[in-house]
Amino acid sequence: MKNFKHTFNISVFSLILISFLACSDKLDLQEGQLNTGDVDYTNTSEMIQPLIGAYNAFATRGWEEYLLLSVRGDDVNAGGLGDQQDFANTDLFNYNKDYWMYNSLWNLHYSDIVSVNNAANLIENYKAFAGPSDAAKANQYIAETKVFRAWLHFNLARVWGDIFIINTAIPDSEIEAGVATKDEVMQYISDLMDEAIPFLPDLRPNERTDVKGGVTKYTALAMKALANLELKNYQGVADATSQIIGSSKFSLYPDFYNEFKKPGELSNENLLEMQYSDYDSGTGDTFYHLYAPFGSQNWTPARANAESGWGFYEPSMKYIKFMLDRGETVRLETSVLFTDRGIAELQTDPAYATLPAFVSNTTREGDVINDYARALFASGKQYLPSTQLTAGRNNYGAGKNMVCIRYAEVLLMHAEALTQGATSNVMSADQAVNEVRQRAGLTPISGVTTQQVMDEKFAEMAMEWGTRYYDMIRLGNYSELSYDGRTFTADNALLPYPQAQVDALPLEN
Repeated sequence: MKNFKHTFNISVFSLILISFLACSDKLDLQEGQLNTGDVDYTNTSEMIQPLIGAYNAFATRGWEEYLLLSVRGDDVNAGGLGDQQDFANTDLFNYNKDYWMYNSLWNLHYSDIVSVNNAANLIENYKAFAGPSDAAKANQYIAETKVFRAWLHFNLARVWGDIFIINTAIPDSEIEAGVATKDEVMQYISDLMDEAIPFLPDLRPNERTDVKGGVTKYTALAMKALANLELKNYQGVADATSQIIGSSKFSLYPDFYNEFKKPGELSNENLLEMQYSDYDSGTGDTFYHLYAPFGSQNWTPARANAESGWGFYEPSMKYIKFMLDRGETVRLETSVLFTDRGIAELQTDPAYATLPAFVSNTTREGDVINDYARALFASGKQYLPSTQLTAGRNNYGAGKNMVCIRYAEVLLMHAEALTQGATSNVMSADQAVNEVRQRAGLTPISGVTTQQVMDEKFAEMAMEWGTRYYDMIRLGNYSELSYDGRTFTADNALLPYPQAQVDALPLEN
């Protein structure tokens, strides 16, 4: 997939200035430009082009977005200080509404909402000239854009609570109408997925042949489950997850370690996945996410010339000790890259003086994670072994996909919903949790409680999209977020609106 992203300016109101694209008859996605060739909407064979543009908008995430979405959990620390003091302060629940990352996350998500809405409008233009078969395809493509719209709104609402719901590519009237509450946004997402599901393929993403790894009915069901989890509508969660589980289409990738590396890409576990590539060539076009912020600042790669990272994203000591106390092996090895300095610091606690052999600064593939100033550890889930880089490509994590929703999370949402009083005849809470535990090499448990589900989710989902943080917020379990000198209170749950947006938009802090 090539980089078709169009660059937008920084304020949501500036989106209005480019919203003429929604009604433009000019579309050429080559090199990310909208050029002067007239679009022939009667040529429905080209209807997939705006859809690919929507996929591109979804996947072209700024490096800061993932970090800001996820750094506040007790699984992750902001690595060091350096030139991003306000990022480190955010991890300590000390928020600066003028910090550029806040404004960037807001702008990039909203500009991409407008982009995917615009893609849907263009597909509607093709649909007007389509026969029955192509009309059905248009309905599917439009439904796919709705899933992206849902995912983007979902992130914004978890970060800021009350946000704008944008359904169009010309959002001036929607902005003037003001923000919706977080619960209203989550209900909107659930309803939007109900609209989309009938038109989406009844396939795993990796079964699709037109857009390999693309959105399907089950992606939308997973988004519906996530939204209902935020609403604490546990029966709604169980109903959506039961359909995914009951399809028998999904399974956990057998090797947890490689689920997050090249072998696990487009696996039967992945329900939503951002795909990146250098097209298996050492030169020429690339479509990458910038993984350097996640990486160690100093390593000796097994494959010469592979670049190191920035050290901005560090698994917490709390998480590591939690995993060691549970007797975790593969999930801890996968999730954490250790330095000698980090190991030594861990061993200053007498309870951890003796560590398992896999706790080492050398990965399975021979990459050595040397000591560096910013952090004691680096995140392994965003790590791609240097030996898996394409020859001639040296960027940290170059070409690695990014999984957004995994079947493991579906199983654990299902289990939590049942422990919270929901019902299902598809799978019990014990069965769901034990399926996840079995892959991790742990013994089965019975009579699963909500706390046990959340512990399992902490072990399984750490360092992924802020899942742990938002779970603790949803459950009001604030004491977990007060760790390593941090003090969390309920008024820290949401970020302040970016000051640039407060100045421009009908927002209140």
